Amino acid sequence: MKTSVIIRFAILGLLWLGLAAYILTHAQITLYTLFVIFASAIIIFVPMYKKYIRK
Repeated sequence: MKTSVIIRFAILGLLWLGLAAYILTHAQITLYTLFVIFASAIIIFVPMYKKYIRK
């Protein structure tokens, strides 16, 4: 895997982790907020995995 792909995953991962932590600290933790966090992870990381890792 190329270094640029690793950097993309790292930047997006850190950004997503920061936003998910912000949601968890500032919003009421319900099943809906957990679903939104889980769905956003799928929307962000699955297409990148399919494009760059599973060729």
